[in-house]
Amino acid sequence: MVATDSGLASPKGHGTLSYMPDESTEIFDDLYLGLRAGGALRKQRRGEPLTTEDHEALGRWARLSSWRKAVAIGAFALGTFGLGFTLGGLIFGRWRKA
Repeated sequence: MVATDSGLASPKGHGTLSYMPDESTEIFDDLYLGLRAGGALRKQRRGEPLTTEDHEALGRWARLSSWRKAVAIGAFALGTFGLGFTLGGLIFGRWRKA
């Protein structure tokens, strides 16, 4: 295989494999950004000084599109609910004799 600007090509030039970015990890990046921005907002509300990272997180969260914010918040809520539901089932399930 030979590397080209548009991807990989066979030595004879038959067919190409173009680069396809992995966008599935973006939801985790958005989730982490939301958590950082939430922490920065809390510090701001309490009157604590913000670091440059806090300012960056707030700025990036403000520039994020509404649908990506909604997906990130929804994923966090769904994950939290799922974790609580699972732990609650284990703790308060039928197998427990209290």
